[in-house]
Amino acid sequence: MVGNVPVGGDAPVTVQTMTNTATADVRGTVDQIRRCEEAGADIVRVSCPDEASTQALRQIVRAARVPIVADIHFHYKRALEAADAGAACLRINPGNIGSAERVREVVNAAKANGCAIRIGVNAGSLERDLLEKYGEPCPEALVESALDHIRLLEEHDFREYKVAVKASDVFLAVAAYQQLADAVDCPLHLGITEAGGLRGGTVKSAIGIGSLLWFGIGDTIRVSLSAEPEEEVRAGFEILKALGIRNRGVRVVSCPSCARQGFDVIRTVQTLEERLSHIRTPMSLSVLGCVVNGPGEARETDIGITGGGNGRHMVYLSGVTDHHVRDEGMVDHIVSLVEAKAAEIEAGQVALPDAAE
Repeated sequence: MVGNVPVGGDAPVTVQTMTNTATADVRGTVDQIRRCEEAGADIVRVSCPDEASTQALRQIVRAARVPIVADIHFHYKRALEAADAGAACLRINPGNIGSAERVREVVNAAKANGCAIRIGVNAGSLERDLLEKYGEPCPEALVESALDHIRLLEEHDFREYKVAVKASDVFLAVAAYQQLADAVDCPLHLGITEAGGLRGGTVKSAIGIGSLLWFGIGDTIRVSLSAEPEEEVRAGFEILKALGIRNRGVRVVSCPSCARQGFDVIRTVQTLEERLSHIRTPMSLSVLGCVVNGPGEARETDIGITGGGNGRHMVYLSGVTDHHVRDEGMVDHIVSLVEAKAAEIEAGQVALPDAAE
């Protein structure tokens, strides 16, 4: 359990992100957490590099609606302070925080405060002895590091942990997670670390995280992007939606468009994705520019539209042709239909808007 969020076992795969504000800036950090919550984040991580950050953490935890993970590196006192401040989880590498006595103090603080621990192994910060042993970051080195850290926790009878073995190289990360999954039976936190910008990083993460989830590996994910944290959350849910693992919001099926299109598909989809971003109810919408594949796709979605001639386009409801809509007000009409369908799903009531011909 990370706070009130279950991780592992039969629990849904959770989506995480991490703030990038100065943690001591309570208002700025909470505002950013709010945006992540609105995007659907299940868990948010906050860096605690100094005492000012752990002092601010208490207020942040109280204000947040989701569990907060305190990110700790090297200084064990920050872990003790974060646990006392109400963090739901500590992200640490037990071997990096000093003596066995310090590890014991951190574990005791976690037990006393009901904290979980996430062991975070990263190819960019492997222990020196492992680099000397293996010559370079490799799956075996990452897994050995993880097992060493697990042993430190289990020696103190602590088992409320999850583990990550991240790398920026997709193949290295995937191989490490596959080996780790064979070696342990605990929740795994998936990520391709330092993946890059919004587009490139999302693609890399989708390949790495997606392939692992496809094989049944992974219990919680973070898409690490050089972008705003809420974008990481949205990308995470898109990965889960694409795999049919977890749905949140509108799943859009749309064509790349061609000369047959009866309306501007690309601009229409861009506008719809923006205007429907507030919808949390899982549902599907197909937006196809012509009748080649449009009817077939529309039959499989909750709401669909296919381009027609003379500015009149066919609208499908629950896979059945229902009415036409003209270019003028088409986007507004689709938004109204989606919102009405979401309300119908949530409340069991049908309330389609007026605007159909």
